Amino acid sequence: MRAILIREHGEPASLKIEEIPPRAVGSDEVLIDVHAIGINYPDLLVIRGQYQILPPRPFSPGKDAAGVVRAVGKNVTTCKPGDRVVAQVEHGAYAEQLVTRASNCFVLPDAMPFTDAAAMGLVYQTAHFALVERGQFRPGETVLVNGAAGGVGLAAVQIAKALGATVLAGVREEGHARLARENGADAIIDLGADDLHEAVRRQVREATNGHGADIVLDPLGGDAFDASLRALAWRGRMVVIGFAAGRIPSIKANYLLVKNIAVSGLQWSDYRDRDPAWVRRVQAEIFSLYSAGKIRPSVMRAFPMEQFAEALSLVGSGKVHGKVVLTTDNDKS
Repeated sequence: MRAILIREHGEPASLKIEEIPPRAVGSDEVLIDVHAIGINYPDLLVIRGQYQILPPRPFSPGKDAAGVVRAVGKNVTTCKPGDRVVAQVEHGAYAEQLVTRASNCFVLPDAMPFTDAAAMGLVYQTAHFALVERGQFRPGETVLVNGAAGGVGLAAVQIAKALGATVLAGVREEGHARLARENGADAIIDLGADDLHEAVRRQVREATNGHGADIVLDPLGGDAFDASLRALAWRGRMVVIGFAAGRIPSIKANYLLVKNIAVSGLQWSDYRDRDPAWVRRVQAEIFSLYSAGKIRPSVMRAFPMEQFAEALSLVGSGKVHGKVVLTTDNDKS
């Protein structure tokens, strides 16, 4: 089979597609013929050697793959050969075949295309856990989503709206604002405004009649985090998802005390590894919302696997609205 391999860490253009032998399928594992591959921002960090989890090289990056089950181990009961599935893994998805634990695989709704499935993996799970588990969301609350046109951000906008939130979308460009509105945002918060430290709080209070944001979901860090912390309502909750803006912010603990607010973090892969049954319950809810027409990924473009470097460069430059995916030759058969 063919796979995109990391032999030395660097930029995406330094990687190559190579022929490698398929791995044997263990008793609790599934072999998938991959049709579509989700591209996520952490993939860039993995490729560059900047991610917190890096397996021994050579290895294939990639955390989301959708395709058809070719074979299963003797202990597997959650799927069977011929099933259409999506798999959420730590690495290995940038390949024509993937072997992974059965607990990482989820049978798709009949009407879900592989490209949608690959685009909905990590980002929708992350958004759901950030909002519902870490953010302790309650219907009727106001949620500010920073980076609302990105993969996690747009998923969070959709899920929050589907679950009954008033959604504020933090973006920097009009094109991003338009996309957020199309996906359910009730109001736009301009993260490109002058004097951001004051501007975000002012905009949020104007949008909420002075109440503030009950929850902030932040995949950006940097100045957007600092400003959004000030926009929280009394007893508000902020969830740290990532630092796409580059700077890891610091928090003065006395500010949390004075406002009775909470800041927590989300590392979704811990839930996958520690409590796969919980992840499966969340995935079932995500599929249910999709089947009901309440959420749907915005796939900006599907690239053939050979154009992985171009697709990753778009992600790295912040030019992706929603998601981009890769497709393999399996999707042509």
